[in-house]
Amino acid sequence: MKIYGDSISGNCLKVKWVADSLGRSYDWIETSVLASQSRTPEFLAMNPASQVPAVILDDGRPLAQSNAIILYLAEGSALIPADAYARARMLEWMFWEQYSHEPYIAVARFQLAYLGKTASALDPKIFERGRAALQRMEDALADTPFLVGAAVSLADVALVAYTRVAHEGGFDLKAYPRVRAWIGRVEAALHIAA
Repeated sequence: MKIYGDSISGNCLKVKWVADSLGRSYDWIETSVLASQSRTPEFLAMNPASQVPAVILDDGRPLAQSNAIILYLAEGSALIPADAYARARMLEWMFWEQYSHEPYIAVARFQLAYLGKTASALDPKIFERGRAALQRMEDALADTPFLVGAAVSLADVALVAYTRVAHEGGFDLKAYPRVRAWIGRVEAALHIAA
């Protein structure tokens, strides 16, 4: 398997972490978004959406979108709950992550840390909605150690990727103690270096 990913991208790291935690063999092909390497004719032939991560599976088929890739890789593993309702809750969190978390937490981080913008140059709604996303997670973690219960799942993988670096986007995690503790649990479960 070949994983085309940018090491600064939480979406790409999700794929790496799942592959690593499952002991999957792969070649990592560093693909810099900042250097427009996902816009070359060769890359576009593989993934017309011009986004990383993208993978070429062992049988040569391409697959894109981080959450689709990790779902494919984790099929049949403990990262996907066996119970149908718990599995649906995992998917609920994964869909929510791409719609209500990543567009604020990750976008703020990219704009501040990689494009050099100031917080005042960004739409204040990015920070408002990012804080709302973090608060939703804080509230959800009141009763369980992971987002879908007692065990780490793909929901946690999907959400830890950008939450663990939210401070780089101007989000102070001191106000979210359960989220901070959860980050540590997910990093430990997946053997992610802090």
